[in-house]
Amino acid sequence: MGKIFNKEFLDSLLAQAKESPRLRQNYDLRNSSEDTSQRMLNALQPGTQVPIHKHETTAETVVCLCGKLEEILYEEVVEYETTEDSRNFDGGDVMRKVSYRETGRYLLSPTEGNHGMQIPPNTWHSINVIEPSIILESKDGKYLG
Repeated sequence: MGKIFNKEFLDSLLAQAKESPRLRQNYDLRNSSEDTSQRMLNALQPGTQVPIHKHETTAETVVCLCGKLEEILYEEVVEYETTEDSRNFDGGDVMRKVSYRETGRYLLSPTEGNHGMQIPPNTWHSINVIEPSIILESKDGKYLG
């Protein structure tokens, strides 16, 4: 018999997220740890911190089942700065500084008609949780930790 994702189950997942120090809780949907896909429900509370990250070889599908959040896309900005360093013969080092510039912000909320989105491979992204939310996330490839 399969698992039903009813209101009680989703409420329980959100309650676990609220009690978690990270303010989120996932529910693994893979068939086993050897599954060659990544599928999960992720319950998210406002204030959770999801670092800017990317998936180099796969798109990520995000579907918002309940709540309201923003999916934020970025581009990487690399700057090089020369610093004086008396230890170097040439008198300086080159420091590489990386930052991120927002390129798009997309509201996901089923009550507002925006149910989900596809994030292209190699795209920097993060989220801002506006109200308690549960998303379905899926990516190709085995989870590597």
